[in-house]
Amino acid sequence: MHYTQTTPKEALALQKKGAVIVDIRQPAEFRREHLQDALSLPLDEIQAGKMLPPTQTVIFHCQSGMRTQQNIAALVQAAGTAEVMILEGGLNHWKQVNLPTIEDKSQPRPLMQQVQIVAGTLILAGVVLGYTVNPGFFLLSGFVGAGLLFAGLSGWCGMALLLAKMPWNNR
Repeated sequence: MHYTQTTPKEALALQKKGAVIVDIRQPAEFRREHLQDALSLPLDEIQAGKMLPPTQTVIFHCQSGMRTQQNIAALVQAAGTAEVMILEGGLNHWKQVNLPTIEDKSQPRPLMQQVQIVAGTLILAGVVLGYTVNPGFFLLSGFVGAGLLFAGLSGWCGMALLLAKMPWNNR
């Protein structure tokens, strides 16, 4: 398993010379913001055995670099005979060095970010209402916390399933 790390500026120069940049994030994340001319190939498709078309050099990236590092074996396999590179720090690092991205803020936020926003809001509301209105509202915070614990242990998140059915996530 051979791969090298590359900086965003090096990756951009390589892309201009024909390297393919592959975004392994989920399609919703890609639609909201991505690198110009990047190919969207979600990690779950790669893990299911999808291969990339033949190319000289493939540069994989995700949001922060963690998903690419944790799944490097599957990425190298999906690249076939191509030289494999990993974008250091992912999309976040790309933006930190002020390189351009294509952004569509009309697209919904990633589902897990929506879960975090809703869960955080409910917990905060439960605490504030528990102190100011009635201590029974603390149960709301406890209920949401228990749901997050269950989701983390089981891999099943009812809130994510509910949010996925919301109209803004089903355009």
